[in-house]
Amino acid sequence: MPTVILVRHGRSTSNTSGTLAGRTPGVKLDETGVQQAAAVAERLAELPLAAIVSSPLERCRQTAAAIAKQHAGLRPATDRRLTECGYGDWTGQKISTLAKDPLWAVVQAHPSAVTFPNGESMRGMQQRGVDAIRAQNAALPEDAIWVAVSHGDVIKAIVADALGQHLDTFQRIVVDTASTTIITYTKTRPFLVRLNDTGSELASLIPKPAPKGKATKKQSSDAVVGGR
Repeated sequence: MPTVILVRHGRSTSNTSGTLAGRTPGVKLDETGVQQAAAVAERLAELPLAAIVSSPLERCRQTAAAIAKQHAGLRPATDRRLTECGYGDWTGQKISTLAKDPLWAVVQAHPSAVTFPNGESMRGMQQRGVDAIRAQNAALPEDAIWVAVSHGDVIKAIVADALGQHLDTFQRIVVDTASTTIITYTKTRPFLVRLNDTGSELASLIPKPAPKGKATKKQSSDAVVGGR
């Protein structure tokens, strides 16, 4: 199955103000975030992307638009399942204030038990995020490479699923703004190829053509014993 490049949006005005943006409309990239989006777009420019799919929130759509500029004829689509977690009453509050809320400790240590007040459960966030990735995978050729632009918690939850980890471990995963996290899905398991990557080359992701006269090698779900 395909390889998805999970891109977290560039730094936003909410990131710099220390507030929990959630699904607040109008939160856009700040000046640094615009530069980050341009940089990740440049890194992805050489890849033959089959699709760009984004959270519908502005900061993600801005990042997706920067990536699309490097790929003529490829227009970003949106998928609501990639949107930010519904933080409910926590939305728009200062992180420093939220850290004093008793629920904060549960979010850190036992997120699978959390449903935000008047908001979404973290289990629900993970389920819809994984569903979005797998649905797009199913619609693309087996060797396709595509981009999903989303949010930190959503990407971390998708990574935890790919690693076969419980959601309660996902706070151990770091996903910085404008980073790339790459997962290749096969018939029996996903492979985490890169995590929180902001600088390495990406050309090695491009599938190598079969030698002349030989059939294309079928994708394997086996890990290489001893490493590559």
